Amino acid sequence: MYNLTVLSAKGKRELQATLPEEINPHVLYEVVRWQLASRRRGTAATKTRGMVNFTTKKPYSQKHTGRARHGDAGAPIFVGGGTVFGPQPRDYSYTLPKKVRQLGLSMALADRAKEGRLLIADGFEGVNGKTKEFVAWLEANGLAGTTVLLVTADEKVARAARNLPKVRVLAPAGLNVYDILRQETLVLDMPAWEAAQARLAARGQGHGGEA
Repeated sequence: MYNLTVLSAKGKRELQATLPEEINPHVLYEVVRWQLASRRRGTAATKTRGMVNFTTKKPYSQKHTGRARHGDAGAPIFVGGGTVFGPQPRDYSYTLPKKVRQLGLSMALADRAKEGRLLIADGFEGVNGKTKEFVAWLEANGLAGTTVLLVTADEKVARAARNLPKVRVLAPAGLNVYDILRQETLVLDMPAWEAAQARLAARGQGHGGEA
C-alpha cells in the first residue's frame, strides 16, 4: 500500500493506492524495449547490385588485360557499386503479452510512488492556458527545476505546460512506462489517475481509495 500526495487548492492530502511492493527491473526493461522497437521507423536501406544504376557495358575486355574478369561496374567490389547484405526496410515491432505490459506499467507507477515522486493533482488552481501560470503552479508545489511528466486531459493545462523544456505532456491514454521512467516526477490529474487504475484493473491492481 502506497500513500500518494494529492495536490489541491485546499492543500495537500494523501491517497492510498495498491501497487506492486516488489519492482522487477527486467520487466521494466522488456516493456521499454518493446516500446522503443515499436517506435523504430525501420526505413534504413541500401542498394543491392541489382538496384544500382550503371551501364551494362563491360568495364574492360574479358582477356589480355592482366586483370580479373568483370562484366558489371555495379559489382560490390567497385566504388559506387551495390552493397552486399545491407539493411533493407523492415518492421521492428513485435508482440508483448498484455499482462506483461500491464505489470510493467504498475511497476513503473510503483517505482515513482516508492520514491515519493508520484503526485495526483486535484485540479490546477490558477492555470488557464498561460505558460507563466503553470510555471507558478510548479513553483508553488516545489516542482520547479525538475523534469515532470504531466498526464492530463485538460486542454488548457496541457497548452500551458507543453512549451516548457522540462515538462512532457501526455493524454491519459498515452501513459507509458518509457516516459514515466525518463522523467523525475510523475504528475497525474484525478481523471488521469482513475484512467490508470482502470487500465490496471484487469490484473486486480491499481485500486485505491482516499485515506
